[in-house]
Order: sequence, then structure tokens, then C-alpha cells
Amino acid sequence: MKSEKKIKLIACIAVVMIPILLILDAFQAKKYSRLKKDLEALELKQQELVEKNRKLISDISLLSSSDRIEQIAEGELGMHKAKSEDIVRVEIK
Repeated sequence: MKSEKKIKLIACIAVVMIPILLILDAFQAKKYSRLKKDLEALELKQQELVEKNRKLISDISLLSSSDRIEQIAEGELGMHKAKSEDIVRVEIK
């Protein structure tokens, strides 16, 4: 008799646990899916930022070229290169 009760108890526990485990599995799958979607969005954002960074580095290189700076200094600001006789050196002792 006791073994029948044990078998019935185990069967009841199994009947209750199987749906609970299936529900937990569904929640876990939903959470995994959401995290995967978030990860893909972050990877896309990272790729966009890397491309923007490359463009900015390229722009910095272009804008800071000595030829461009010299052209702006001479053309827009009316500056010219100093001759060696125009340079005054001051020494402080």
C-alpha cells in the first residue's frame, strides 16, 4: 500500500512540475529572445559609431593639413610666412 501511495505522490508531483517547468522554459526563451534583440541593436549602434568615428578622424586629418592652414592664413587672414630677419628671439636668464 505504501508503495502505491509513493507512486501516486510521485505522479502528482510530476503532473504539477511538468507544466511549471514548461512555463519557466517559455519565460526563459522570451527573455533570451529580448536579450538577443537588444544585443543586435547595440552591435548595429556600435558599427554606426565606428563609421562615424572613422569619418571624423578623416575630417580632422583633412582640416588640420598644413597646406590648408597655410592657404587660409594667406588667403583669408592676409598672413605670410615670416622671413628669418623678421624673427626675434628673446632669451630669459
